[in-house]
Amino acid sequence: MSDVVASHRAALVVAAAGFFLLAPSHAQAQWWKRAPVDFEACADAAEKATTKSEKTAALADCNAKFAGRRKAGGGYSYYDFLQDRSFDIAGPNPTPEEQKKIDESYTAYLANQRRSNEAAQATARQQREQQEQQVQQLQRVALRTEVERVPVPVERPKVQQAAIGDARPRPKGTPCTKGSFSCEWPRLSDGLNDIKKLFSPTPSKPAKKG
Repeated sequence: MSDVVASHRAALVVAAAGFFLLAPSHAQAQWWKRAPVDFEACADAAEKATTKSEKTAALADCNAKFAGRRKAGGGYSYYDFLQDRSFDIAGPNPTPEEQKKIDESYTAYLANQRRSNEAAQATARQQREQQEQQVQQLQRVALRTEVERVPVPVERPKVQQAAIGDARPRPKGTPCTKGSFSCEWPRLSDGLNDIKKLFSPTPSKPAKKG
């Protein structure tokens, strides 16, 4: 992780130096009477440059020389755009100890970002699973409701009437269809009566007194 932080810092330095080297050579002339002590003093001197190109090159040189900015109440602050936060520093540039703390803060920042991303992904996955469960539950309810709405088949009226007619006793003398209930029932009834007589004892007559 420290190698990543160092590479970010090195890239910034190289970018600033490259911009300065691409400026016209005459912009490197002495455009201040004395060496500036911080960025603000350097920028004030750069504003006095003769041409716009010299001013641009001078401001780029100020950014490369001084990382800190003056604070209203005294001291300096360093803004790290990688973390989007500022750090209080003692001088116009961070000391090695201050730079170490800034790098450690950036390492912690990356770890927090990774944990936040993992938590967000887990939350999104959980919400997606809950939504899928709700959809499945709604589908089951809809299917059960649809099944309950299907009408139960009702026996046709003609079949019901035929069944009722078969159950009624057949009038005497009326021809019947062989095998029908109305035709077979009298015969079955007579048979049952005969069986009952066999198992029912005939009451004996009382003996006559002399």
